Amino acid sequence: MTIKTHNLGYPRIGDFRELKFALEAYWKGDKTQAELDAVAAEIRYQNIQTQIAAGIELIPLNDFAYYDQVLNMSTLLGVIPKRFRQENYELDVAFRMARGRAPSDDQACCAEHGHQQAQSKAGYAGAMKKWFDTNYHYIVPELYDDTEFAMTDTRLFAEVAEALALKGDGQNIDFKPVLVGPVTYLYLAENVGHAIPKLSRLPALLNVYQQILQKLAEQGIHWVQIDEPILGLELSTEWQQAFDLAYAELSQAPVKILLATYFETLGAHLDLVCNLPVAGLHYDGLRGEKQLNALIEQYPAAKVLSLGLVDGRNIWKTDLNAALASLQAAKDKFADHLWIAPSCSLLHVPVNLEVEDKLNPELKSYLAFAKQKLAEVKLIADALNGQAEQAALQANAKLMADKQQSKLIHNAQVQARLAQLASLPLDRAAPYSERAPLQKAKFNLPLFPTTTIGSFPQTAEIRQARRQFKNGTLTEAQYIEAMQAEIRDVCERQERIGIDVLVHGEPERNDMVEYFGEQLDGYAFTQFGWVQSYGSRCVKPPIIFGDVSRPQAMTVSWSQYAQSQTDQIMKGMLTGAVTMLQWSFVRNDQPRETTCNQIALVLRDEVLDLEAAGIHMIQIDEAALREGLPLKKSDWADYLRWAVNSFRVTTSGVQNDTQIHTHMCYSEFNDIIEAVAAMDADVITIETSKSNMKLLDAFVDFAYPNEIGPGVYDIHSPNIPTVEQMVRLIEKAAQLIPAERLWVNPDCGLKTRGWAETEPALANMVKAAQQLRAQFADKPKTA
Repeated sequence: MTIKTHNLGYPRIGDFRELKFALEAYWKGDKTQAELDAVAAEIRYQNIQTQIAAGIELIPLNDFAYYDQVLNMSTLLGVIPKRFRQENYELDVAFRMARGRAPSDDQACCAEHGHQQAQSKAGYAGAMKKWFDTNYHYIVPELYDDTEFAMTDTRLFAEVAEALALKGDGQNIDFKPVLVGPVTYLYLAENVGHAIPKLSRLPALLNVYQQILQKLAEQGIHWVQIDEPILGLELSTEWQQAFDLAYAELSQAPVKILLATYFETLGAHLDLVCNLPVAGLHYDGLRGEKQLNALIEQYPAAKVLSLGLVDGRNIWKTDLNAALASLQAAKDKFADHLWIAPSCSLLHVPVNLEVEDKLNPELKSYLAFAKQKLAEVKLIADALNGQAEQAALQANAKLMADKQQSKLIHNAQVQARLAQLASLPLDRAAPYSERAPLQKAKFNLPLFPTTTIGSFPQTAEIRQARRQFKNGTLTEAQYIEAMQAEIRDVCERQERIGIDVLVHGEPERNDMVEYFGEQLDGYAFTQFGWVQSYGSRCVKPPIIFGDVSRPQAMTVSWSQYAQSQTDQIMKGMLTGAVTMLQWSFVRNDQPRETTCNQIALVLRDEVLDLEAAGIHMIQIDEAALREGLPLKKSDWADYLRWAVNSFRVTTSGVQNDTQIHTHMCYSEFNDIIEAVAAMDADVITIETSKSNMKLLDAFVDFAYPNEIGPGVYDIHSPNIPTVEQMVRLIEKAAQLIPAERLWVNPDCGLKTRGWAETEPALANMVKAAQQLRAQFADKPKTA
């Protein structure tokens, strides 16, 4: 027996986002469920064939999901909130959980497209959070007092049968279903109301996992991958003990369990994991590099050890010779019990580099996407088995050496400016207590001022104009006029609705990171490098390959034009340095702090240019600040130091009466509230409606000193909020934050919504603010 290759998961969107387009067509009623299922089946088939061709011997199943894999586990386990439960499970139940509404909630759609009539109505969608420190989102499981685990959704078993049928074609392959582990699932779930303690549910949950594993064994499955990434966190004793309980029971199942953990070291859990009664362990040898040798030394030689030295989170080619050196001790100890895989699921990288024909050839030579990473896994295994061609390893070594000296990557001027960073003041000229009166006098805004987060619907006409400009069928002058027409339109709409602080709507921006990166040196962009963010939402992250600089201003002309169309305040919009970093594929040859500071200096120049151009209210979005936190709390302080400092580098040069806003998405602030306050933004807007203002609990024990805009409606749902719903949310917020420091705004940007939903929602928002002003007009102000 030789060293084995396997994979933890493959991108599910299709080579050219086929799943995205099929999902959106289904949600609109333009495709039937049968047509959607056909697209999904073809993607699964092609993914399996790609992995077979690459030489992957054990191929993952259940890595496909219409929305996300945690939602898949919730429907499989019967964890469906009351508001969506119905007698017979159907796919639309999952879509209601994710989106608040599904096609079969529309009676006309039901009649026209043959959907079953829904037995439950549309409701508010489940909360959405980031999957650990990635830019992938999952729908948070909701646990109620009456939640009972039971196998509900049988798609897993249908997909296993679908894949196993391929073995009849004479393929020398095997399959490994992937499940979110029971302990991780409970850890990520949210107790709703006065629900019983989460870990008290573990025995009942394990009973259903046992049923799942039994059914998989009956189908002919030998190995099951169970993902427990919370092993990379710092867990309390009771959560550590939960692993002993869980795997003592699951080890009795008639399948072999490969326990998979990734994104971090095991830390203090090394002894725990080495003693769990599982057949094998997968370990992320890149993000867990500091503990790799200790794991190899301690893990039992009689068990399978799978190691991931091919980066499933980034797009750079693997240094094969370095990887082989790291694996030598494991090869010596584990021999035919050693498996090779990517570090984690390849969900987080684009599908195929081969289709990219416009990248700089030198840069392209440094890259590997999901398909190419499979080849690297095979090459590492072949080398360990003594079957690799030495020419391939020599070519890789030369490439790594060339990259270190590349003039494409290294810019002496940027490095010289960065060396002067320590002399730059990080504080505004005056504290917020002195800035606030100046800003109030300058802007003269009413109580509960209204604004939006920046983007407005990206209509088909906007997207078409952008495509035509890129392919040369629209001149630059024609494109500018088209975008200016959109800006005029959104200014008129906002004035008509009665919004206090306007935005220009960002029609010229394809993405809040990509737009800026396209104008910066040191960034590169792919044509087809899409990755899934959530559901049908795909992003095409920029590649930060070299030192970052700004050839010219990026937003000033658009903001100036927008301000010329209105007498009201126009807010400038930028994406912050941490978010630019976090939502890009970042170079791996220098510390992330260094790259972040390069971006912060670029944004500082843009902020000062906006201010000089007459834009005195500027929002710098740091949507990804919290998701950049290291998984271990012991590492947080250093990250927060440089992340907060990068924001202050960006903003500290403006005048006291220029108002700095920031926006953060889906962030739990309780444990980083002091760092958020240290950013010293004059106004912070945050997502809070999905949590029913629960995220404002952070402000119970911490007197946040500046102004805050808690989002009053969920922009990810097509549901239109009522005035009463938004008033109730702000009334909750006003119990924690003085009314005179509260703003009224949506949760996030409105790019993905349509005008038919956006206008009435914003009109209701303005009415809510007006009602609140009347309610609070005679109340005494809080100091």
